[in-house]
Amino acid sequence: MTSRDAFLHLPELQGRLTPVHASGLRLTDEVLAEWDAQARGQGLPAHWRLPDADVERSRRHVLTTITAQHDPLWVFAYGSLMWNPGFHFDEVRKATLPGYVRRFALGTTIGRGTPDCPGLVLTLQRDGDNHAGQQCEGLVFRIPAPLVPEESRLLWRREMITGAYCPELLPLQTPQGTVNQALVLTANTAHTHYRGDLSMQMTAATIARACGRIGSNREYLDQLIAQLGVLGIEDSYVHALAEMVETTN
Repeated sequence: MTSRDAFLHLPELQGRLTPVHASGLRLTDEVLAEWDAQARGQGLPAHWRLPDADVERSRRHVLTTITAQHDPLWVFAYGSLMWNPGFHFDEVRKATLPGYVRRFALGTTIGRGTPDCPGLVLTLQRDGDNHAGQQCEGLVFRIPAPLVPEESRLLWRREMITGAYCPELLPLQTPQGTVNQALVLTANTAHTHYRGDLSMQMTAATIARACGRIGSNREYLDQLIAQLGVLGIEDSYVHALAEMVETTN
């Protein structure tokens, strides 16, 4: 369903995204049941994830203005969505979100870690150092209007499974013009899994050792670096962290 035309602006991405049919992060009922079974096997409580009704309520609340107008949904990708979106789209562009930075500050006990050895995945947070011009570069995908109800439902399941993000509609800058409203998942700093207090050394040590259901934490970092390289995106934080991970025993 994702055609070659979707890569008009970024032909270098063809063949570098996990196909929808092969994505283990497209949380259909069957995949979600597998995640629940693994959570039980790891001894996680029955309420390890948000109830389906809460996830759906969040989705409907955020998307009211879009679905009411029968508009497409633009989705900002700064982490695993950059190589494994898990949804159908008809356009992808490079995109920039001013005022935010990419950080490994969200703990995970099932995807890239376990309860005994939690991992870390990316989130977005405002630049606390107030550096002028600080921004996060990534991708923005366009989900066509007829597909928004189903694709956004599966996306919400994946990203809001524990409520660790704050979904917002924010403007993005792209080489093809401004996207006035894009779904952006920023850090829920009040969440119990938020680990914004970790030093770079502790972050690197966590990434070096953690591994979960869908792979190791180091693999996640390597996939990010590879995709940033393909897109010509420089992120000094990510590269400094990678150097520290390499030297961690």
